[in-house]
Amino acid sequence: MTSGSQVDNAAVVMVLLLHLAWILWVIFGVLWTRGRRWLTAFHIASLVWGILVEVGPWPCPLTMVEDFFQRHAGMVSSDGKFLQHYISLAVYPNVSESLLVICGVAVCVVNLAIYAWRAFQWTRTHWHAS
Repeated sequence: MTSGSQVDNAAVVMVLLLHLAWILWVIFGVLWTRGRRWLTAFHIASLVWGILVEVGPWPCPLTMVEDFFQRHAGMVSSDGKFLQHYISLAVYPNVSESLLVICGVAVCVVNLAIYAWRAFQWTRTHWHAS
């Protein structure tokens, strides 16, 4: 294995870790946003982006970067090291694409509903306080 392919393998793992972190942020970000307007805005934008990528014709940029480094390292998608294999399973579970889309959109909609509830509660509290 050349040092270039070692670098590419490391890049694949790093992008997969970033992708996993992004997915966890989209799923659980609502837990860390209360009282943090800029973080709330970023999370809502992340949710909208998640829905657009799931239902639209656009590929996820992180997937494109992963594919680039895998090709550059001479790997196929199922090829790779132990760490890459298990991170890949977390990012790309072995379920149908339609189920992934449904679950992904459902998670985003639930998060957006939580934000709508928070906005409703805030409006109701501040409206009656005036």
